[in-house]
Amino acid sequence: MDQLTQAGCERIFCEKITGTKKERPELDRLLDNIRPGDTIIISELTHLSRSTKDLFQIVELIEKKGANIKSLKEAWVDTTTPQGKLMFTIFAGISQFERDLISQRTKEGLASARARGRKGGRPSKSKNDVDLALKMYDSKEYSISEITKATGVCKTSLYRYAEQREKSRK
Repeated sequence: MDQLTQAGCERIFCEKITGTKKERPELDRLLDNIRPGDTIIISELTHLSRSTKDLFQIVELIEKKGANIKSLKEAWVDTTTPQGKLMFTIFAGISQFERDLISQRTKEGLASARARGRKGGRPSKSKNDVDLALKMYDSKEYSISEITKATGVCKTSLYRYAEQREKSRK
């Protein structure tokens, strides 16, 4: 608070909730009160965002409203100057590149596993378990929770199997 006061901040929004939480009422209030030409000054990045992706989304929101952002601790976060905008753009590009590499590696890994005969997802339930679950479901004598406990077929799967059976009958 002292740093922000010394920096000459007109209004200070102090979040009591950690930056790792999605719901942050003070951040929402700050974003609602931004005016074109404002400069949002933060003491440090860790107080603003949950992740790099979140940081870039917040900065993008601020810029769309016609404002800039500046960090007291991280001098490279200063969109009020051309150099600061360049640095932020470079870091945003690196972040996007990293996300794209992770996505590409994941897709390559899945394709490689499929080529070796591996099939993703959960193992299928036995036909006997599914048949028993459907019989119990049809009898209307058992609750869904009783059926799932007795057969091991989860509620979602039970409904999916019942729907598939109805489609095959038509």
